[in-house]
Amino acid sequence: MSHPSPSTSPPASTRLDDQQMRAVVLDAARATPEVRLVPRPTPPPGGVVVRVEATGLCRSDWHAWAGHDEDIVFPHVPGHELAGVVTEVGSGVERWAVGDRVTVPFVCGCGACAWCRDGQAQVCPDQQQPGSTHWGSFAEEVALHAADTNLVALPDEVGAAAAASLGCRFATAYRALVGRAQVTRDEWVTVIGAGGVGLSAVMIAKALGARVVAVDRNQEALDVALGLGADHVLLTDGRDVPTAIAALTDGGSHVAVDAVGSEQTCADAILGLRRRGRHVQVGLLPPVDGHPRVPMARVIGWELDLLGSHGMAAADYPAMLAMIEDGSLQPQRLVERTIGLAQAAQELPGFDRATIAGMTLVDPTL
Repeated sequence: MSHPSPSTSPPASTRLDDQQMRAVVLDAARATPEVRLVPRPTPPPGGVVVRVEATGLCRSDWHAWAGHDEDIVFPHVPGHELAGVVTEVGSGVERWAVGDRVTVPFVCGCGACAWCRDGQAQVCPDQQQPGSTHWGSFAEEVALHAADTNLVALPDEVGAAAAASLGCRFATAYRALVGRAQVTRDEWVTVIGAGGVGLSAVMIAKALGARVVAVDRNQEALDVALGLGADHVLLTDGRDVPTAIAALTDGGSHVAVDAVGSEQTCADAILGLRRRGRHVQVGLLPPVDGHPRVPMARVIGWELDLLGSHGMAAADYPAMLAMIEDGSLQPQRLVERTIGLAQAAQELPGFDRATIAGMTLVDPTL
């Protein structure tokens, strides 16, 4: 077992010892998150335990708190993008040892299915997700499954802060643009939402030689996008976003990324495309008020490609890490601030309304 039975509440003790660690605990959907002492994890067969040096706080964690993730069993520890050091190795692990610096995709494949064997662990039908299917990284330590398939070694040049941003937002944006949309030089790319995923997409698109329009409701976030090289920014202040995109891009963008995940942002992204354009849906679209409507008449009439993007498998990390090592990509520039577990617990319930420009990292030692 990588964490206590879901039917057992974490202990209320305040004494920290070798058997306990601090973690952010959710007792139920929309319950007030609390920092408590909980049992330290043990490595599952084929897995490892990692001491968390940094972990990201993002909108997906808010979806977990809000009850939008049917895989979660309470009590629960959220957190899914992390970097750290291996502290314990389970049976059957061949590639990793105590002391290795690692990160991991937020989608962890089983390591045995046809998709995992083909390097497509991000669509594994038996996948595990830290902070979803099992306790996550808002803690001092986290257990991770199928280590030989999912762990990624960190080069010395990539620090914990940069690495923690890779597991969800940066890697997701990289795969969305490189693996799914296959962006080429001089194409127009519209990025809706200038949070962690969106700003990552801006940086990556510019590194690929594309031209970028960033769209957001927060002017501060748009200012960051400009600093990362966005050619144009659009503030969502009631204007007709697709019309504005078409005017800036001479008829619509070649590629659109919805990094927010709402009916409105999805529609704006699609309607801002030119004919034969490609839309990549990254932001989650949970059916909170019924399944979201998509402008399918435009999709059909203009022969648009609709692409889903669900993280990135560990097998695809080397190309991205190479661009980080040579300085073409600098994910550490996206880190806005670092907070501790207590502040993460406090901010999680309202993170869907956060106006922080850039990424928020959590340091469990603070």
